[in-house]
Amino acid sequence: MKKEAIFALQELLATPKKIVIIPHRSPDGDAMGSTLALYHFLQKEHHTATVISPNDFPNFLAWLPGSDKVLIYENNKEVTSNIILEADLIFTLDFNALHRTGEMEQVLTKVTAPMVMIDHHQKPDTFATYTYSDTAYGSTCEMIYNFIGFLSKTDVIDTTIATCIYTGIATDSGSFRFPSTTSTTHRVVADLIDRGINNSEIHNQLFDNNSYNRLQLLGRALQNMKVFPEYKTSYITLSQKELDEFHYEKGDTEGVVNYGLTIKGILFAAIFIEHKDEKIIKISFRSQGSFDVNQFARDHFNGGGHINAAGGKSYESLQDTVKKFENLLTKITI
Repeated sequence: MKKEAIFALQELLATPKKIVIIPHRSPDGDAMGSTLALYHFLQKEHHTATVISPNDFPNFLAWLPGSDKVLIYENNKEVTSNIILEADLIFTLDFNALHRTGEMEQVLTKVTAPMVMIDHHQKPDTFATYTYSDTAYGSTCEMIYNFIGFLSKTDVIDTTIATCIYTGIATDSGSFRFPSTTSTTHRVVADLIDRGINNSEIHNQLFDNNSYNRLQLLGRALQNMKVFPEYKTSYITLSQKELDEFHYEKGDTEGVVNYGLTIKGILFAAIFIEHKDEKIIKISFRSQGSFDVNQFARDHFNGGGHINAAGGKSYESLQDTVKKFENLLTKITI
């Protein structure tokens, strides 16, 4: 982050402010971990901080400290809109384009308060007054740790803040196995452990807290997997009927796309999930090596993200979306 921006934010945060913190729509572990870490930090610094999520977050993140204080925009648009418009400062975390907030974009475009973007995705938009954007980091949570350090406030990081930061680092790094995990990441994690986090319990809460229906849905997803060895590709489909059959809840398909990459010789994996209430097919892409799924998602499926992890969407039927994907496989090199 540029020194000028750091100095400006130090000055802004020198006196109590009304601050709103916003993650992207359908927030994951990194989005919720970073927003709640910043929330607890700002509260300790005597600011009035409010986390407003565009929509609800998965149940497997509801244990995070402060999650019960998060306001959901979709549940009360009038109240949350007023809080946003009356804020002195707004932080947008783990996204770099306002459309990632869904309907909330309509409110954010009317904001007059300074906005601070902290994010690690490619090709950031220019809506923020202050921008801390760096694709070298594997998570926004690691950047929040740095941001607190930029403000010379590392000593403020307590066990609660550290727990939130660790959660985002662990989830966005694939439990530290993705290439974006660096030696610096591990040094940050070591410091968080020294500050009292229970890293084993955090992993239990994140990964060993499944419902029976979620495991049954995973089984169906794996049964639906198709593999194309000639294209080093696999994909999974889940229809709305299948989601309903296993009583789908938000977060139940988190991480399922990664199973495709565990097959020997597969370098590109995708999952296509039908959501009839939103009239879209939600898509996740993952890759190993140099194949850029961010560019693939941007070019073909209204999405984007990182080189090895991206999302997209389709307004066609599930069948037509998959057919389009299969046709594209014959035209790309993996």
